[in-house]
Amino acid sequence: MPDWLTPLVMVDTVIAITLLEAALLCSYRKQGLALRRWAPNLVSGLCLMLALRSVLAAAAWPWMALCLLAAGMAHGLDLARLFGLSPTPRR
Repeated sequence: MPDWLTPLVMVDTVIAITLLEAALLCSYRKQGLALRRWAPNLVSGLCLMLALRSVLAAAAWPWMALCLLAAGMAHGLDLARLFGLSPTPRR
C-alpha cells in the first residue's frame, strides 16, 4: 500500500480539510453564518477524528479519552443550544 493511503495519513487529510472548512466558514461569518451555530458541531467532529488518530498512532489511552470527552461536551453544547437549554439564543 502506498504511504499516502495509510489510515493515519487519511485521517490527517480529513482533519486538514475540516480545519480548512472552519477557516472558510469563519471568513463568511460576516454574511450571516454565526459561529455559535456551527462551531460546536465542527469541534465535536474534529475531536472524534483526533480520538481516532490517537488510536491509529498508538498514543496513550488518556489522549483518546480526552478527545472523546471533548467531543461529548461539544455535542452536549450543540444539543443544549438546539433545544433552547443554553443561554445562547436560537435563530
